[in-house]
Amino acid sequence: MAESERASPDADDLEGLLPEHSLLSLDEYLDMQRAIGNETRFRILHFLTEKGAHSAKELEQGLDLPSNTLHYHLDALIDVGLVENRKRKQPDTEGLYSYYQATSLGEGILEHGVRELMREEWDLLDAYSD
Repeated sequence: MAESERASPDADDLEGLLPEHSLLSLDEYLDMQRAIGNETRFRILHFLTEKGAHSAKELEQGLDLPSNTLHYHLDALIDVGLVENRKRKQPDTEGLYSYYQATSLGEGILEHGVRELMREEWDLLDAYSD
């Protein structure tokens, strides 16, 4: 169905926002949005999308976060599907089996959400500064 053919929901009707057989519910999408509305979780997800998979220890050091704070926020990001905890079959050089990485949903929500708004602001500033 072409974008112009989609039902345009009014303010009270949210039914047409998602395809009939959407993989995720509206609540799940909103949970993801709420998750990155927290600055610490945004920073974690941004770090993982920019720098790739990292162990918890590397994230603690790279983001200068205490372990308990990091794990609290990682758990929230994992719960909504924006980050995944992967296990290695073999330990790396430091003996670490576990690492965290952004999911495709995590990358998408940053790229087509907050970052897009930030780029638009830069574009507007550039347009008005000429």
